[in-house]
Amino acid sequence: MKVLVINCGSSSLKYQLIDMTTEEALAQGLVERIGIEGSVLTQKVEGRDKYIVKQPMEDHKVAIKLVLDTLVDSEHGVISSMDEISAVGHRVVHGGEKYKNSVIVNEEVKEYIKQCFKLAPLHNPANMIGIEACEELMPNTPMVVVFDTAFHGTMPEESYLYALPYDLYKKHGIRKYGFHGTSHKYVSQKVAEVMGRDIKDLKIVTCHLGNGASLCAVKDGVSIDTSMGFTPLEGVAMGTRSGNIDPAIVTFLMKEEGLSIDEVNDLLNKKSGVLGISGISSDFRDIEDAAFKEGIHRAKLALSIFEYKVRATIGSYAAIMGGVDAIVFTAGVGENGPETRESILKGLEFLGVEIDTEKNNVRGKLREISKADCKVKAFVIPTNEELVIARDTLELIK
Repeated sequence: MKVLVINCGSSSLKYQLIDMTTEEALAQGLVERIGIEGSVLTQKVEGRDKYIVKQPMEDHKVAIKLVLDTLVDSEHGVISSMDEISAVGHRVVHGGEKYKNSVIVNEEVKEYIKQCFKLAPLHNPANMIGIEACEELMPNTPMVVVFDTAFHGTMPEESYLYALPYDLYKKHGIRKYGFHGTSHKYVSQKVAEVMGRDIKDLKIVTCHLGNGASLCAVKDGVSIDTSMGFTPLEGVAMGTRSGNIDPAIVTFLMKEEGLSIDEVNDLLNKKSGVLGISGISSDFRDIEDAAFKEGIHRAKLALSIFEYKVRATIGSYAAIMGGVDAIVFTAGVGENGPETRESILKGLEFLGVEIDTEKNNVRGKLREISKADCKVKAFVIPTNEELVIARDTLELIK
């Protein structure tokens, strides 16, 4: 049984075709610049050279049609016909309060996804375009949506509610939702498997650290807190996002700098974080080069602030869970930043975790990086959000 996983952005589309008998990706690809000059599809298949197609793609329907044509292409494809695709799993960022699990697509589901456009204006509309395009091109193939927010649907009220008038929560749904749920779900389950423990007996802190970053407290197998909130802006400092700030700063900037609502929103989401502090880049590799090779203070400061915020969040999650058994690093920076991981864990020895420098010298591979006698284990675990989506899709269509 083969599942096609689709992740649509506003002008891009990532996909994987996964054989669920082995859980191996038969093909994975990226379509970029949809609706923009210079549209391009790049597909990777194990053991083959990259296959690149450059042609105009005016919308997502054209892009998905090209993806399907590429998958069945006699020379570059991996299946003989579309009939081999048993289902399509779609990543949808926001499921609001209604959907705390993945669901099969129907009209009611699509309508609710549209109602959540205001909660995720950059993501849900693009996700919806992908669903509708696939429905039109593959009318007889089951569609499933897997929500980024769903894994965090187990958070208790004291975790997800803000200290605002309660009526605003009831009227507008203003609460913490959390994101990166498929990633936190995958790595928490994987670390339990690696440790040979039942996840229901573990207290885990998962650290999804990339340009967007979030942490999650996983206790007894479920999310009880996470650092992103009503939007992905809350939490630790990120590539271009500020993370937690005093909310009065918003009105102060509007008054003193004469900024509009949209301008403040743009500043906090696109011009802040390690980019804003360093003044160099939102790419941690560029900042590390500037900090360690050129000795630029603001680059060092940006890294220190990021690491401090992550370390502080790990400590707070250990407090709310009454301890921690494992700390997991994943995503771009988490998987490929040994220096960052070491700096984050430095100072957490009191919890019972100490990094093994030699074992920590790893990028993009699953490995325990804590010393053998540590009470609290630390791991690098490459995330696989597409596999989570494919597993949920398979479970539902069965």
